[in-house]
Amino acid sequence: MSAQLVHNSCHQRLEGSRPFQSAASQARCKPAQRNIVQAEQRQNDCVRQSLTKHAVAAILALSLSASPSLAAPSGSAQGASAASAVVSADSASSSTDANDNTTPIYFGNGCFWGRQKDFVDVEKALGREGGKISAITGYAGGAKGAGPGDKVCYYYGPKQAVYEELGHAEVVQMELRGETAQTRRQMEAFADTYFGQFRKTPFGMMRLDPQDAGPAYRNVIGIPKGIDSPLFEVLKERNKNGMNLIPSDGNDFNRGKAKDNDQINVVYIVDSDKLPFYRAEQYHQFHNGIGKPFSKEYTVDLKRALTSTRRIGPTGCPELRF
Repeated sequence: MSAQLVHNSCHQRLEGSRPFQSAASQARCKPAQRNIVQAEQRQNDCVRQSLTKHAVAAILALSLSASPSLAAPSGSAQGASAASAVVSADSASSSTDANDNTTPIYFGNGCFWGRQKDFVDVEKALGREGGKISAITGYAGGAKGAGPGDKVCYYYGPKQAVYEELGHAEVVQMELRGETAQTRRQMEAFADTYFGQFRKTPFGMMRLDPQDAGPAYRNVIGIPKGIDSPLFEVLKERNKNGMNLIPSDGNDFNRGKAKDNDQINVVYIVDSDKLPFYRAEQYHQFHNGIGKPFSKEYTVDLKRALTSTRRIGPTGCPELRF
């Protein structure tokens, strides 16, 4: 595998070579990473298949622990009761959407195509369907904000607006909805899925697609107020593998070197109020995974549903058809 392909193989495998390679794109997989890439890739399919099951199990467990009276004697009755409770709780929170009682958050760790699917599955387990889904791909975490024309684009956009040049990483944004108890349960489910997207290696916790290297693929979480947010306490609790949660005021480059670089076992925590989310192009939304096609319900129907609600749409950046 060439060095260029190693760096950006998340998208190059389907798009071909990029017309522009930024100065920041010189970061490469460390030798230690490359030594275990193949082993990690072999695990990816089975791991991704298990993420949804883990997320649902986590949601059911959280519901039962929050409401012990929901516990049924045994078997399917117990699961049905717990699932109904979770759906009811989130449906109640959906009724607050008109009052804009929502909190956007974002998570990034590698290519956002597969990550979006994982978080959509969590939202479905929470009872959200169709236009109520909030998980969309985008760019965030860069200190420079947007480029000219308030644009943040993939590599096919103007150089001054390319997301990596602006310090951003690929992320997925979701919404927490409802009151404090409801949003905490939702945050726990999202966090469990996020930290489940890493695998143990002799060098620390590594994400599912270590071949995508460089600051544009770094691990980052954006929550309002950053480490001063009560949501940060949830992240610390759900950080089951003890990854390093490092506060950051955003990534920038000094002579081509990233301040927030791509590191094993490190997750940067940023203030999403100060470092907002920029929606990605439409062709990056509800995309197939790398070597893993998703259902038409996901790639076509759900995409249409969110287009109709204007949650996704044109960004002013170039769009591709593939």
